[in-house]
Order: sequence, then C-alpha cells, then structure tokens
Amino acid sequence: MSDVVLGMERVYKKFRKGETYNSLRDLLPALTGKMFRGQGLDANDKREFWALQDISFEVKHGEALGIIGRNGAGKSTALKILSRIMKPTKGRMIVNGRLSALLEVTAGFHPDLTGVENIFLHGTILGMSKREIQSKLDQIIAFSGLEEFIGTPVKRYSSGMYARLGFSVAAHVNPEVLIIDEVLSVGDYDFQKRCMERIHSIVKAGTTVLFVSHNLKSVTELCKRTMLLEHGKMVFIGETNAVIQKYLNSPINIDTPHESKPVYLKDVRVRDAAGEQNTFESGRTAWVDIEITARERIEKLAISIWLRDAAEYEIFDTSTVRLGCDPIALQPGQSYRCTFELTLNVAHGKFELCADVLHVELEKIYDQRVPAASLFVGSSMAVRGAVNCFPRIVESLVYNRGAENAVVR
Repeated sequence: MSDVVLGMERVYKKFRKGETYNSLRDLLPALTGKMFRGQGLDANDKREFWALQDISFEVKHGEALGIIGRNGAGKSTALKILSRIMKPTKGRMIVNGRLSALLEVTAGFHPDLTGVENIFLHGTILGMSKREIQSKLDQIIAFSGLEEFIGTPVKRYSSGMYARLGFSVAAHVNPEVLIIDEVLSVGDYDFQKRCMERIHSIVKAGTTVLFVSHNLKSVTELCKRTMLLEHGKMVFIGETNAVIQKYLNSPINIDTPHESKPVYLKDVRVRDAAGEQNTFESGRTAWVDIEITARERIEKLAISIWLRDAAEYEIFDTSTVRLGCDPIALQPGQSYRCTFELTLNVAHGKFELCADVLHVELEKIYDQRVPAASLFVGSSMAVRGAVNCFPRIVESLVYNRGAENAVVR
C-alpha cells in the first residue's frame, strides 16, 4: 500500500476574467448591453486564463510540504482544489484520510452568536463532533486567551480577537491531513508563537501537512521539502532552503537593459561573508555588490540603494556620493563596481533591496531595478516593528515606596 496521502497528478485549473452570469435575470441585460455597445457575444472567450498548469506532487504520511510563491502564483487555488472547494479543469487529486483545511480561520462564524456558541458552530464545520468539541472546549478557550469575552457575541470582537478564536478552534482539530493557508499571522507575537508550537506538535503526531505561507522562516522551521509556484506553474520542488534561495534570487520586475540606455545596472548581488546569500539573522552584516556598464561616454554618476518593507514602505536609502565617493565617470564599454556594507539592524521580516544609477546633479535615473533582490531577516528576539534596537533588561528591582532598602534582581 502506498504511503502517499496527498497529491496532484497533472492538475490544470482555468478561470474566466470578468463577469459570470448564473441566472437568466443577469444574462439578458448583459447581452442587451453588449449588442448596443457593438460587442460580440463571444467576448468572454478571450477572458480565460490558466490559474494552474500541469501541477504534480506527492506528500507522504507524516510529511510537511511547504508551498511558496508570489501573490497570484496559484497557491490558494491549489489548496482549494485539494480541499474540494473547487474542481480542477483537468487532472486528478489524491487525498487519503480525514482532511481539515485552515483556509479562512473565521469562515462560518455568526456575528450574533457568542464566542462559545461559535466554537461549536465552527468546530462542526471543520468536521468535529459535538462530543469532541465539548471535551476540548476549555483547551480552545485557554489557547485563544479570550476567557473574559467568551460569552460575548463575536460582533463585538476586534478583528484580532475574531481571528484568534477562529484559529484556536482550527488548531484543535485532529485530522490525518491538514492544509494551512497563511493563517499564522493573527494575534500578537506570543499568540503567533503558540500557533507555531501547536502546528509543530500536530506534525510530530504524524499528521500530513501542506503549508502555504509568505513567512519563509516558518516554512523553513516546519517543512523539509517545499514547492515553488510561479504564474500557476511548478518551477521547483525540493529541499526547503534550496527552494527558498531560488525564490529569493528569482528576478522580480527587473528592467532588462535596453540599447538606448547610456549606462545600465549590469549586476546586483547580495552576500554574506561566505558568499551569495539572501537570508540573514538580524544584526548581521550584508554586502551588496553592484556593477554598472556604460554604452557611451558619461559622467557625474552615482549608484543608490534602498530597502523597503513588505508594505513597500522605504525604510533606508543611501548612495555612493552620500557615502563620500566621487561621482563616477565612464567611457564607452567601461564598467564600475562597488560594494555597499550594511548592518541589518532590522526586525524580523521580508525586505526588498532596490537599486538605480543616476546623474548626480540632474537626478536623472538611467537604470533602475525595483526590486533588485529580496532579503529575509530572521530574529530570535521578541521584537516587532521596522528596526531592531537589540533591547535587554539591565536592571530590575522591587521596592516599597518610601523604603530605604530595595531588592535588586
């Protein structure tokens, strides 16, 4: 008997952009409008696109497989097909065992019901019996940290409380196959830590897990194998660190040098002391090697770099001129290379390194890469925000007001 419990065999999924009409009431006005606008009735035929193309993989019993990729790569579509929320256009799924999917942790909640009532409702939707929910009720409530508000209708919850309760229910389902889609970003740092610990315990218990996340650190910790999707196609599957490196090194929106540019960015690389690298620990040093090449005589150039966070907010920028270098002058065919040294005092997260070459006085940009590379920064410290100030407690004491003596800890 095969130990493969989850997988796909040459799966394709086609969608259609734009409107779809599920009733005659919607269809007739749409057709009439098209006739008056002179549109052909077969215009929808041009709207079809493939969300998934020829996806094949297998997950064995007790294995955790990660799926990574940029927005629109097809990750959620693949999980919805495996969860039987939608059918593939072509191909076959393999699901052997009781499956639970954490695709939307608050799906099925009713706003007028209390937290306790929604635990029973949500648990039932996830496949738990009433007896099973009753036996785990105290654990679920304690895990959520919402004991004080558990008798309150959830319509009065904040979005964070709502998500915490939803994940707490889902985390106590004991399936044979578990599918997780980017649900570990709810709550504060401590709650997220408890979520990951719970998922680790589920994997150790022998549950087969398919894990989709943009949090590459979590993928690395949880999964030994990972699959990379791009534009609906599987481009690489293998050992997690190797897949993440391929993902981080793949070009994103890079402007290919054009013959009309007098100077262009030939190469941008990020490395540590051991060589090319995109994953760093907070506080460590990174080196950025940049090479430009001129097609004609040009002078008064500078190279600038900047970092932006996941929300595309610029958190740092500098340039060769601002760091004390003279403006660059090049003859046709000449190249210039420089290395920026950066101390990554940033908090945990994914960041994008961008670069350009520009005229110092005119501030005219000749070439630009936005982004040029992606950096993932991990941190073992419980810090949040954009920067890491490396905090520590240097003194702690307990004392009574007015007392002469204090106990220093």
